[in-house]
Amino acid sequence: MQSHPGLAPVMLQAGLAVLGLCICAASGAQTVAARDQAPQPATAMVEDPCPPALAVPQAIANLGDAALKPGKPGTDISEIFKNPEVQAYVKAQQERALGDWPNLCRYRAANAALAHSPKAVFIGDSITENWVRGDPALFDQNVLGRGISGQTSPQILLRFFQDVIDLKPQIVHIMAGTNDVAGNTGPTTEQGFKNNIVAMVELARAHHILVVLAAIPPAIRFPWKPALRPASTITALNQWLRSYALQSGSRFVDYHSVLADSQGGFIEALSNDGVHPNRDGYAVMRTLVLPSIGQ
Repeated sequence: MQSHPGLAPVMLQAGLAVLGLCICAASGAQTVAARDQAPQPATAMVEDPCPPALAVPQAIANLGDAALKPGKPGTDISEIFKNPEVQAYVKAQQERALGDWPNLCRYRAANAALAHSPKAVFIGDSITENWVRGDPALFDQNVLGRGISGQTSPQILLRFFQDVIDLKPQIVHIMAGTNDVAGNTGPTTEQGFKNNIVAMVELARAHHILVVLAAIPPAIRFPWKPALRPASTITALNQWLRSYALQSGSRFVDYHSVLADSQGGFIEALSNDGVHPNRDGYAVMRTLVLPSIGQ
């Protein structure tokens, strides 16, 4: 065969390219083999899915204290949320919510640490959550607070097994509805709210837990949804809660009647923002709830 000097470099390059492909293929095969030999989890279900709790910025902690101290807070809430540290915290919370919408991680460790079953569990939203700080003498190892700020009834329902039934209390105090009316997790219906309440009550009764249904506290407007006028809807839902409590053999605590003014709003001296009770508001609520939980 006649030699072609110009062909040699081309053949050399082709040979090197083939050699390179072989080396890469061998290396890739080794990598795949090593990966296949490494222990792999069978599923995405793990022993503890919860990351460490986020540190609460001092500005938000101060806001919580201001909400409980009777009298109008001197701090503009909107200014607090311009704080970069607060913005970062809110963003981190929102990102976590994508993987834990009902916030099952919030009380997981506290539930696991319980030494014995409590007498009563209070489950709900921020009004329940703030109650623990606003009236700490009411809450101890026998009366537990399991409220989470901003939650709606479907989120509370999803937490009901973990944060109530698994703790085996004698009594559960359910307070929900403020954030459903506000649409915190999107538009809903009155029937959707009622279905979630019925589901919680029936779950509790199936596990021999006495139910205390709480009236939705008054509000004539929501600071975070100022265009809404919720007073009449809250009144109607409370009428249904009272009727359903009687029908289901539950106890009903009418906080609304002692906290509301003549317009259906929160009595000014008992709430700093027209939605959440301050310490004086919680003191009024305590007198109503104690007989219902046998305290």
